[in-house]
Amino acid sequence: MRHKILPYDPALKERARHLRKKSTLSEVVLWQRINGKQIHGCDFDRQKPIDKYIVDFYCKRLMLAIEIDGESHQEKAEYDHRRQQRLQSLGVRVVRFLDVDVKRNMEGVLWELNRVVDEMLQSED
Repeated sequence: MRHKILPYDPALKERARHLRKKSTLSEVVLWQRINGKQIHGCDFDRQKPIDKYIVDFYCKRLMLAIEIDGESHQEKAEYDHRRQQRLQSLGVRVVRFLDVDVKRNMEGVLWELNRVVDEMLQSED
């Protein structure tokens, strides 16, 4: 197994709980399609604190974070880049999907997610 215990700021636990209760439509819709080990039997968590950040979805087994980027992310490109660099330095692979793609092209999103997870599972062997 490749997962390890990742550091997180305990102060983020309450914020993550709040974010789970106030999920965006795209988060809810994608969660319905990945919850319950629907992607190659992998378990995902919602709004998972890692280091000083909270990722939308996280698979501990693969150390894979899924981020849904809405319109607000266009204004936060530098922040997102630093954030992704930090997560990657901890060994987390980050996969990003546009909010609009989750809403309008769920099959394409799931196809890509299945491809990434399959690739990561094969490299586990």
